[in-house]
Amino acid sequence: MKLEKSELILNPDGSIYHLNLLPEDIAETIITVGDPDRVSDVSQYFDHIELKKGKREFHAHTGTLNGKRLTVISTGIGTDNIDIVLNELDALASIDFDSREVKKNRIRFEIIRIGTSGALQPEIPIDSFVLSEYGIGFDGLLYFYESKSILHPKISGDLMSHLGWEDGPIRPYVVKYDQNLADKIGKNRIRLGATATNSGFYGPQGRRLRLNPKEGRFLSKLATFNFKNLRITNLEMETAGIYGLAQLLGHRAISFNCILANRATGEFSKNAHKAVDKLIRFTLEGIASS
Repeated sequence: MKLEKSELILNPDGSIYHLNLLPEDIAETIITVGDPDRVSDVSQYFDHIELKKGKREFHAHTGTLNGKRLTVISTGIGTDNIDIVLNELDALASIDFDSREVKKNRIRFEIIRIGTSGALQPEIPIDSFVLSEYGIGFDGLLYFYESKSILHPKISGDLMSHLGWEDGPIRPYVVKYDQNLADKIGKNRIRLGATATNSGFYGPQGRRLRLNPKEGRFLSKLATFNFKNLRITNLEMETAGIYGLAQLLGHRAISFNCILANRATGEFSKNAHKAVDKLIRFTLEGIASS
């Protein structure tokens, strides 16, 4: 089926609309970061950088590390941006831009998120790392796709009951990481967790400045949820969307989170840049040795 110009939107140079990238610009191993400035924090460790491109909040560097070709790309904040990034990355690998048709042989990406997050459990130390075994989405993104086959409804159903949301307007979805990719990159020295993904930074994450969140006990309820010893460890804004779209599109994805805040204790990292840099080097070492 030929895709219409309104569906597959290309720039005058033939690049994909938002990311401003051509198919040959990207590697099969992709690191995602939220902050555009963090792209260079990652690529500084590459042995060679062959390409730098940027448009809006989407900046990408492609290069090599220990002979392995890598792309690092910024997504901006939130699963609305994840929807753009994951779909357009997949289009670069899966669609022939000349014929505007889906290819028979498609590339399967390995997608590794390097992000920051706030812990919900008091025993999780500041500046430590969490690998998200599950992503729990409160944003609704996956309900716009045929996604039933990849969801874990028993976990989400129990969570809704725990929150008292059986008749509420939000139904969280639950998706799992790619265990093979996690084993390949390395998870021996890192805490596994269940990461909640929400649609905002303030009210949706239980923060109060001048507006009071409607659900005043949201964080404490998340923190006390337990499904067969699975507890929600941290809260952020991208992981569940990445896991869901990656699985639906046939790619592998994992998400590493640097814990900069602990919402239970009120602490925040004294040197966030140093902590994130340690996670970057930890991730690159795992990729380079895989």
